[in-house]
Amino acid sequence: MTVKILHNPRCSKSRQTLEIIQEKGIEPMVVEYLKTPPSREELVDILEKLNMQPRELMRKGEAEYKDNNLADESLSRDQLIDAMLEFPKLIERPIVISNGKVRIGRPPESVNEIL
Repeated sequence: MTVKILHNPRCSKSRQTLEIIQEKGIEPMVVEYLKTPPSREELVDILEKLNMQPRELMRKGEAEYKDNNLADESLSRDQLIDAMLEFPKLIERPIVISNGKVRIGRPPESVNEIL
């Protein structure tokens, strides 16, 4: 089983999620997504597997969200994805990918469904 976590070590939920995975004896591929953002293809795949629109996966409290007027309803799906790629801090965290399934670790225990 290959497990990948888009991780921010400064985030307590992300650290808790990583700990849950490791407690199961799984050593995941840890991607610090602020340093190594997902590709457009990977982000689109994540959104599809979560059955979410880009804005639903965005951290709306971040300055980048407000500064770039991303609440504007006229912005297209592609424009929102572009913003997430340009400012990966906007992407909700942590995201765990396992067995072709994806879960957001909020709450951290929700990743148990795909492990």
